[in-house]
Amino acid sequence: MQVRWWAAGSAAAIMVVAVASTVAFSRESAAPVAGVRVVAAYPHDPKAFSQGLVVVEGQMYEGTGQYGKSSLRKVELASGRVEQIIPLSRQYFGEGITILGDKLYQLTWKERLGIVYDVASLKPIGSFRYSGEGWGLTNDGDELILSDGSATLRFLNTTTFEVTRRIEVRSGRSRVDKLNELEFVNDEIWANIWYADRIARISPKTGEVLGWIDAGALYPANQRPSREHVMNGIAYDASSQRLFLTGKNWPRLFEVEVILAR
Repeated sequence: MQVRWWAAGSAAAIMVVAVASTVAFSRESAAPVAGVRVVAAYPHDPKAFSQGLVVVEGQMYEGTGQYGKSSLRKVELASGRVEQIIPLSRQYFGEGITILGDKLYQLTWKERLGIVYDVASLKPIGSFRYSGEGWGLTNDGDELILSDGSATLRFLNTTTFEVTRRIEVRSGRSRVDKLNELEFVNDEIWANIWYADRIARISPKTGEVLGWIDAGALYPANQRPSREHVMNGIAYDASSQRLFLTGKNWPRLFEVEVILAR
């Protein structure tokens, strides 16, 4: 691994990292492991307990968690400036978010409530219910895809919010649980694994793990204030094919490229 730092004017320092993964994922060794190269680093609110991240045509949206601090935010990507913030009621712990069409959807953790917003105004326009916990949320262009911390992903109809199907995520013979923040990237579901600095690339048809992304060098664990400062934010801007990663209370948002280990 090679790391270089430099300052660009008054902007935050940018880190360029070339990662050839040396991490042995014992149970997941059947699937290939890739690393990441940092293209740029941007400021990120270190008070934002990131639970969901979306970037659409350069515009960033973030859902944050913790009781009494949860919110939905519209953020200027380059500066990290919060342009608009919608606080959630103190009784709700905000979780994953996704945008489909002209609507933004946000989960709550144990309250089993999903909130629907108008993307243009971020005004709440509806809600929906689901069983179990809400963790991560994404969509495949037609349906919502929800994680609940288990190895199962649920697909929800956007009109009725009924479960249309489920997939169990496996790597070889092993179930992969603790599926957290989700993103749909080039016909794959990407899932952050809670308390792990790795992302599973999942087939939306079979649930098979197609590969892993090791992002442990972005913000090394020994530099974080606590164990709770985990990686938990994946956003893919399909219009520009740019990929962004961050975490809970991380001071940086990273634009990265995935690179194959040699």
